[in-house]
Amino acid sequence: MTLLREAVGHTLRDARTSQSRTLRDVAREARVSLGYLSEVERGQKEASSELLNAICDALGLTLSSVMTGVAHEIKSRESAKLSVVDAA
Repeated sequence: MTLLREAVGHTLRDARTSQSRTLRDVAREARVSLGYLSEVERGQKEASSELLNAICDALGLTLSSVMTGVAHEIKSRESAKLSVVDAA
Protein backbone atom coordinates (compact mmCIF):
# COMPACT_ATOMS: atom_id res chain seq x y z
CA MET A 1 0.00 0.00 0.00
CA THR A 2 1.31 3.42 -0.94
CA LEU A 3 0.90 6.03 1.77
CA LEU A 4 0.60 9.68 0.82
CA ARG A 5 2.87 10.77 3.68
CA GLU A 6 5.65 8.48 2.40
CA ALA A 7 5.41 9.88 -1.14
CA VAL A 8 5.40 13.45 0.21
CA GLY A 9 8.43 12.71 2.38
CA HIS A 10 10.35 11.10 -0.47
CA THR A 11 9.59 14.03 -2.78
CA LEU A 12 10.66 16.60 -0.17
CA ARG A 13 13.86 14.72 0.63
CA ASP A 14 14.72 14.43 -3.08
CA ALA A 15 14.16 18.17 -3.52
CA ARG A 16 16.31 19.02 -0.48
CA THR A 17 19.18 16.73 -1.40
CA SER A 18 19.16 17.87 -5.04
CA GLN A 19 19.78 21.37 -3.67
CA SER A 20 22.60 20.03 -1.47
CA ARG A 21 20.88 21.43 1.61
CA THR A 22 20.91 20.01 5.10
CA LEU A 23 17.94 19.11 7.23
CA ARG A 24 19.09 21.73 9.73
CA ASP A 25 19.16 24.48 7.11
CA VAL A 26 15.68 23.73 5.74
CA ALA A 27 14.18 23.18 9.21
CA ARG A 28 15.53 26.52 10.39
CA GLU A 29 14.18 28.35 7.35
CA ALA A 30 10.79 26.58 7.56
CA ARG A 31 10.65 27.22 11.33
CA VAL A 32 10.11 23.58 12.25
CA SER A 33 12.20 21.32 14.40
CA LEU A 34 14.91 19.30 12.72
CA GLY A 35 13.46 16.10 14.19
CA TYR A 36 9.99 16.81 12.88
CA LEU A 37 11.26 17.59 9.38
CA SER A 38 13.24 14.37 9.45
CA GLU A 39 10.12 12.42 10.41
CA VAL A 40 8.15 14.08 7.59
CA GLU A 41 10.86 13.19 5.08
CA ARG A 42 10.90 9.58 6.28
CA GLY A 43 7.11 9.36 5.94
CA GLN A 44 6.59 8.89 9.67
CA LYS A 45 4.63 12.12 10.16
CA GLU A 46 1.98 13.64 7.95
CA ALA A 47 2.62 17.35 7.52
CA SER A 48 -0.25 19.81 7.87
CA SER A 49 -0.91 22.05 4.90
CA GLU A 50 0.65 24.97 6.78
CA LEU A 51 3.81 23.01 7.53
CA LEU A 52 4.00 21.68 3.99
CA ASN A 53 3.76 25.23 2.64
CA ALA A 54 6.52 26.37 5.00
CA ILE A 55 8.80 23.55 3.86
CA CYS A 56 8.04 24.29 0.20
CA ASP A 57 8.86 27.97 0.76
CA ALA A 58 12.11 27.03 2.50
CA LEU A 59 13.03 24.88 -0.50
CA GLY A 60 12.02 27.59 -2.98
CA LEU A 61 9.33 25.33 -4.45
CA THR A 62 5.67 25.76 -5.17
CA LEU A 63 3.18 23.47 -3.51
CA SER A 64 1.89 22.47 -6.95
CA SER A 65 5.36 21.34 -8.08
CA VAL A 66 5.75 19.22 -4.95
CA MET A 67 2.29 17.69 -5.43
CA THR A 68 3.18 16.91 -9.05
CA GLY A 69 6.29 15.13 -7.77
CA VAL A 70 4.18 13.27 -5.23
CA ALA A 71 1.79 12.14 -7.98
CA HIS A 72 4.73 10.84 -10.04
CA GLU A 73 6.13 9.04 -6.97
CA ILE A 74 2.80 7.35 -6.28
CA LYS A 75 2.34 6.40 -9.94
CA SER A 76 5.84 4.91 -10.02
CA ARG A 77 5.19 2.85 -6.89
CA GLU A 78 1.84 1.63 -8.22
CA SER A 79 3.38 0.69 -11.57
CA ALA A 80 6.17 -1.22 -9.85
CA LYS A 81 3.61 -3.06 -7.74
CA LEU A 82 1.53 -3.96 -10.80
CA SER A 83 4.65 -5.25 -12.59
CA VAL A 84 5.38 -7.60 -9.69
CA VAL A 85 1.79 -8.87 -9.65
CA ASP A 86 1.76 -9.37 -13.42
CA ALA A 87 5.06 -11.29 -13.27
CA ALA A 88 3.67 -13.70 -10.66
